[in-house]
Amino acid sequence: MAQEEKQTLSRRYITGKETMSYVLFDSSKNFNINEFQTRFVINVLKLDLAWNSIIGFINGIWDVINDVLLGGLIDKTNTRWGKFRPYLVAYAIPGTLMGILYWASPLFLSKDPLDPVKIGFWLALAMVQETFGTVRDISETGLLSNLTPSPDDRVRLYTMAEVISSIWESIPQILMGILIDLVNHNKVTFGLEKTYVSMGVVTTAMCGLLALFFALFSKERIAQSPEKHNYLEGLRTILHNKPMLLIMISEFFAGFSVATWEHNYYIDVLGSESLRNVVIIPGAPLSFLSYGYINKVREVFPIKFLWILGQHLKDVCSLVIFAVGSIGGRGPAGVYQKPGPMVALLMGRDILYKGTLSVNKIIPKEVLLDALDYCEWKNGFRSEGTTLAVKSMAAKIVRNIVNSLSTAVMKATGYDLNAGFGKQTDASKYALFAMCMLFPAAAGILGAVPKLFYDLSGEKRARMYAELEEMRRLRSEAYLNVEND
Repeated sequence: MAQEEKQTLSRRYITGKETMSYVLFDSSKNFNINEFQTRFVINVLKLDLAWNSIIGFINGIWDVINDVLLGGLIDKTNTRWGKFRPYLVAYAIPGTLMGILYWASPLFLSKDPLDPVKIGFWLALAMVQETFGTVRDISETGLLSNLTPSPDDRVRLYTMAEVISSIWESIPQILMGILIDLVNHNKVTFGLEKTYVSMGVVTTAMCGLLALFFALFSKERIAQSPEKHNYLEGLRTILHNKPMLLIMISEFFAGFSVATWEHNYYIDVLGSESLRNVVIIPGAPLSFLSYGYINKVREVFPIKFLWILGQHLKDVCSLVIFAVGSIGGRGPAGVYQKPGPMVALLMGRDILYKGTLSVNKIIPKEVLLDALDYCEWKNGFRSEGTTLAVKSMAAKIVRNIVNSLSTAVMKATGYDLNAGFGKQTDASKYALFAMCMLFPAAAGILGAVPKLFYDLSGEKRARMYAELEEMRRLRSEAYLNVEND
C-alpha cells in the first residue's frame, strides 16, 4: 500500500471534546430499559395483543413513508452548522419528551386491554416516535460519516466509545431485571407499574441530555454536494453501489423473523429475569478484552470474514441451544424449561459472543460508513439521507409486517395477559422459546449469504479513500472560488 494511501486512512481530525461527547452519546443509546418494552406492554400497559399487532402494522406503513419524506428533506438541508447536526439538536428535547410520555403512560391510561382511548393514544404515540426515530437514525449515521474523512479516525472513535460504554451502559437492564424478580416473587412492596415508570422516565431523561451534548459539540468536516437528490436517485445510487446493495439485501433477509425479547423467555419460562444476569457474568471480562485485539484482526483477516463472524456466531449458537432445549418435548420434561442446563447453554453462547464483541460492534459500523463513502467515490456526490432511507426500506417493510405478527403469534399460542407470573401454558412457553432462539437465528443466518459477495477491502478500499481525498480537495477549492467570485 502506498505511503500516501496509508496517511489518508489513518489521519486524525476528531478533537478530544468531540470524542468525549460521542462516548457519552454512545453510552446513552443503551443506558435505558428499552429491552423490556414488550414486558411493559404485556404486564403494565396491558394492551390487547391483537390490537398491538394492528398498531405495529399501521406504524410499519408509516415508517416506510416517513423514511422517504425525511431522507429527502435531510439531503436538501445545507446550513452553517452542517446537514445533520441541526436535526439531532432539534430532535433531542421533543424526542426525550416522547420517551418520557411512553413510560409514564400507565399513570393516566386505563388498564382495560380494549380501551379505545388507550389504543388510539398508543397508535399516535408510536407514529410520532417512529418519525423522531427516523430523524435520529439518519442524522446520527450521516453525522458519523461526516465527522472525519479518515476511516481509521472513525474506527478509533467508536472503538473508544464502545469500550467505555460497556462499563456502565448495562446497569439499567441489570437493575431492572432484579427489580422485576423482586416484584414477581413478592419481595418488595412497590409494584411493576412504579418500577417501569420510574426507571423508564429517569433513564430516558438522562439519555436525552447526553444526545443533545453530542449534537452541540460535534462538527461535520466533509463538504456536501451542492446538487439536491431525490428518492429515485437514491435508489439508483444503491443499485450502483455494491456494498450498500449487499447491506440492504442482508437486512432484508434478516427481517424474516417472528421474534420476541429473550426477557419473555427468562420471566415466563425459566421464572427469573435475574438468571440473565447470571448468564452474562463469565463473559463480562471478555467484552473488554475483545477490544484489545480489534485493530490486529482488522489487519489480519478480511473484513468480509469479520463481518460474518461478528454478526452470525450468536445465530449459530442459538440454533444449537434451540435443538438441545427441544429435547424432552414441549411439556415440563423439555430441557428448555429447566433453568440449570439452559443457563449453562446460554452462558456458553454469551462467552463466545462477548469474546467477539468488538468485531460485532465495530465492523458493521465500518462497513456501513465505507458504503456511504463508496457512493461518493462512485457517483461524485454524497446523498446519505436518501441512500439510508432507501437502504432500510425493503428491510423495514418485511420487519414491520413480521414484527406486527409477533404478538399475534403469542396470542395464537394461548398467551394470557391476565394469567399472572409463571402461569402460561406449555404451548405458549415453547412458542416464546422458539421466538427468541429459532426464528431470529434462522433469519440471521439467511442474512449472512449476501455478505459472502462483499469485496470493498484491502487495496481497493485504500485506493478509494486516497482518490476521495483528492476529490474532496478539488471540490472544496471549487466552492471557495465560487464564493470569492
